[in-house]
Amino acid sequence: MEQQACDLLVTASRMLAGAGQAGAAGNAAVAVRDGKILETGSAAELEARWKPTARRDLGNVLLMPGLVNAHTHVPMTFLRGFADDLPLMEWLTGHIFPVEARLTDRIVSLGARLGMYEMMRTGTTAFVDSYLLEINVLREAERMGMRCVGGEALFAFPSPAYGGWDAAEALYREQAARFAGRGRVQVALMPHSVYTTSDDVLRRSMKLAEELDLMLHIHLSESAGEVEQCRSLHGDRRPVAYARDMGLLNERTVLAHMVDVTDEELELVASSGAAIAHNPVSNLKLASGFARVRDMARAGISVSLGTDGACSNNSLDMFETMKLAALLAKGCSGDATAVPATQALNMATAEGARIFRTPGLGTLAPGAPADMIALDLDEPNLCPIFNEASHAVYAASGKDCVFTMVEGNILYDRGTYTDGLYADTAAEMRDLVEWVKGKE
Repeated sequence: MEQQACDLLVTASRMLAGAGQAGAAGNAAVAVRDGKILETGSAAELEARWKPTARRDLGNVLLMPGLVNAHTHVPMTFLRGFADDLPLMEWLTGHIFPVEARLTDRIVSLGARLGMYEMMRTGTTAFVDSYLLEINVLREAERMGMRCVGGEALFAFPSPAYGGWDAAEALYREQAARFAGRGRVQVALMPHSVYTTSDDVLRRSMKLAEELDLMLHIHLSESAGEVEQCRSLHGDRRPVAYARDMGLLNERTVLAHMVDVTDEELELVASSGAAIAHNPVSNLKLASGFARVRDMARAGISVSLGTDGACSNNSLDMFETMKLAALLAKGCSGDATAVPATQALNMATAEGARIFRTPGLGTLAPGAPADMIALDLDEPNLCPIFNEASHAVYAASGKDCVFTMVEGNILYDRGTYTDGLYADTAAEMRDLVEWVKGKE
């Protein structure tokens, strides 16, 4: 048999190709060309079939799809540990917004870069981001090789990036044109919430999303306090009903949090085709409540997972998020079968890939992007192994990740970040502490 050419052959002792598939033990391999997976299978079969330009033998690891962080604010790493132990509205309006009003491009860029290093290190290959001066996040993701869907946070009041709606729309049009084509870095409309925007901003956000064929992502029903604030601002309408009236509930929408919801609201979301990004760690830290994940899934809603920002988590470790999502669903429902390991893994991979609209993302399958990570099976917490999905969700930590690849490019490899800027970035971030203290 004549060998075919590929760019890279990655081999590992075990492989988990996706949440719904059985793990494969015994020297598995993945062949990659032009940033996509050509074939997966046993190392012996692929070595006979493919002639790689380069190969990476990872040893005793579990090779698996990279995780997707479906809701975060990556630059907020510069506020990690700032204003802890406060309820959502006090935390946001009394501490976070005053600091963010004085943001600079450099601070956002540094925070984004550090956050992406953390995600590479802990097994996340793709993330959905909304922040101020977001162009800096998109540029850093483009440079660093991460997969990102991002958008400028939209408010009813001016932000550091724009004055009114016309300027915000012009900014979105420019960035959507620059990152067109559903590639590794994309743009989505990001109205912040129903309590920081207006009827006009929300309606025009969806209209622009439809015109430019972009997804839309918004915080919704994050807490009981938000629900009451929405009712006082918008004619006694709860957030889901108000979002419906603004035309926000459809298949291009992802709703972050959705903690304080009724059965009828879940049915409305399910029938609309909108998806939900669940953020269990942030919800607990801000005492926002417990999202009804089992009920969401039973209603037929696509549910993904996010860390939220490093200021309300305080980590970007999606392995921690997976485990907590599964355990909370069991504890809150009294049902040990609620959100089993395979479902939690699917929420952190294929379900999170929805907003990227990239076929195969979140799996290791032919034609899918070559986005993959490896867990070190020599670590004591991962030995022995009976079930790969169980290990990934219940036993692993992000710090067990030793290899991270996006689109066929190695970003992190056993302690080394391939862009070489981590030490300088960490040093600059440490210098920001005094700046933050002076702006509160």
